[in-house]
Amino acid sequence: MTTASASRRYHGFAIALHWALALALAGLFILGHYMADLPFSPQRLKLYNWHKWAGVTILMLSAVRLAWRLTHRPPALPQAVTLAMPGWQMQAYNATHVAMYALFFVVPLAGWAYSSAAGFPIVLFGVLPLPDFVAASKPLAELIKPWHELSANALAALVVLHVAAAVKHHFIDKDGLLERMCPGRP
Repeated sequence: MTTASASRRYHGFAIALHWALALALAGLFILGHYMADLPFSPQRLKLYNWHKWAGVTILMLSAVRLAWRLTHRPPALPQAVTLAMPGWQMQAYNATHVAMYALFFVVPLAGWAYSSAAGFPIVLFGVLPLPDFVAASKPLAELIKPWHELSANALAALVVLHVAAAVKHHFIDKDGLLERMCPGRP
């Protein structure tokens, strides 16, 4: 890889964090929708625990990813992209990234708060009890529950928008933007 092509790509660690978080979010979103409508059973309880463990893991990955992003400048957008992209698209690009980063934290923290308020503490991987995020309160749990679902759906919508933009840049604009975040060699 040449120095010029390396400077246009994200660092390998950033790429690994991006794809790990993408896969985890997709899997957790699917699991969340699947388990929500299951009847009460040992299987449902097991899936809820996995969902909580994955949510805490995503929260930790998000903290690592944000710390990396704040301490490592991402590669600049290629000049051809910035010149061709209308102002509203650049604003959407920036706003989508900021909103996704915010929701990486809001979604799991709302889930943790809901679980705590509902009186179901999180025991990470069945061995490490985490502190309750809020005190147990059924009325509070009922207030928080829709925020977890709403924020998760908002994050899913932004992810779909993000993927659609990447696909557009790759297949329509053919500007090489997607390769900056693809694993492997450029």
